[in-house]
Amino acid sequence: MSPRPRSFYILAAFFGLFLLFLYGPTITIAILSFQGPGGGLTFPMRGVSLHWFRDLFEQQAVGDIWGSFRRSLALGLMVMVTTVVVSVMGGLAFRRRFHGSGLLFYLIITALVIPSILVSLGVGLIFSQAGWQVHWATSGFGAQLTWTLPFGLLIMFAVFNRFDKSYEEAARDLGASNWQTLRHVVLPIIGPSLIGVALFGFTLSYDEFARTLLTAGSYNTLPLEIFGMTTNVTTPVLYALGTLTTVFSLMIIALFLLLAWVSARRKARAGSDAGDGLR
Repeated sequence: MSPRPRSFYILAAFFGLFLLFLYGPTITIAILSFQGPGGGLTFPMRGVSLHWFRDLFEQQAVGDIWGSFRRSLALGLMVMVTTVVVSVMGGLAFRRRFHGSGLLFYLIITALVIPSILVSLGVGLIFSQAGWQVHWATSGFGAQLTWTLPFGLLIMFAVFNRFDKSYEEAARDLGASNWQTLRHVVLPIIGPSLIGVALFGFTLSYDEFARTLLTAGSYNTLPLEIFGMTTNVTTPVLYALGTLTTVFSLMIIALFLLLAWVSARRKARAGSDAGDGLR
């Protein structure tokens, strides 16, 4: 085996520093969350314990943290379902050129480059001027869709761009209706991509701060509650909360990856069974 060039080690060191910069703060918070009862927000640690995790589950210690968690979870699920449904509908619509499709596409992409705080301000003003209640489930929901829908639509555009239409033609030749073709042919094929869109929709909503700041109304979501805690919580209970929310996020990602793996296995098994049937 020939020796690696010096550039390999330089780039490897640079990549290692990048990973440290990326995950170092999260690891630091996780370590400090295990401070002893007399520990503070900085090193050196004063003992090791689960004290601050126990303290986190006392409502009086952290205000409305569990209520904000439930709201973020509910909002994330609402945004996820809407993002998947609208993205699939948009992807199907853009499979054919129609008048104004180019302009509509660029309008969708523009939502990604507008500063998030301006979107939050604009949505909040629209609801206020219209006399509607500014609430996390209405204005907050709409503001977050301006962030998740463009990602979902871009994924669906890419998926349908390389979609083999011969599968649909074969289904129609066998007498399937448009709905049957969509349900039994198109959706199973793009299933893994739908899981990816769902993951984008949920995670982008769950940790969104700026677009929710002026649209959540009187009740905070989890990111807003954590931000508020940074001004009045001076114990490692804040780090314990950060550790638990990080673990929860990783569990959600693992769940979606598992669903994608199961979907891919089923798809491969169905193709193998079809091939055996032809033999």
